[in-house]
Amino acid sequence: MMDLQTIQERIVAVQSKREYLLSLLEQPNLGTLRVDVNQALEELDELIDEFRRTIPVE
Repeated sequence: MMDLQTIQERIVAVQSKREYLLSLLEQPNLGTLRVDVNQALEELDELIDEFRRTIPVE
């Protein structure tokens, strides 16, 4: 079982990956992968929101 601190650290790591996905969307040659990147961003945002609702940041 993970402690709260470990979970929070992992959420921060996931949030940093979100920035990379956003930068991918700026690439003009992304083609059909744009749909996958958008889907990944939506799911990532949902997970982060769910975490914040479950464990509010102090």
